[in-house]
Amino acid sequence: MNARLEARLWVAQRISAMALGLFVLIHLATIVYAMRGGLSAAEVLSRTRGNAPLAAFYALFVVSVSVHAPIGLRAILDEWFALRGRLVDWLLLVAGLALAAWGLRAVAAVFAG
Repeated sequence: MNARLEARLWVAQRISAMALGLFVLIHLATIVYAMRGGLSAAEVLSRTRGNAPLAAFYALFVVSVSVHAPIGLRAILDEWFALRGRLVDWLLLVAGLALAAWGLRAVAAVFAG
């Protein structure tokens, strides 16, 4: 294994974990606020349309998930099943890109003004 690649993946995993911790807290606080305010799904969507800062927040959330999840899956596949190598890395890269594409498509659908 390439030590430089492993170090970079380790750093990316930790940075994305820190970002996700913050994003999840903010997301959950937003859900609690909306629920306590009695907002319907239609009211929530009407408030999100065209909200660029909120769209940017969720786009960064999606990117963080897209980085974090494949690296974590890579470690699990290696530790639990001894699956490693270029094929696994390429498949997980594709999985990360798919997560990013689907997530950013959802962000665009919810926030497009």
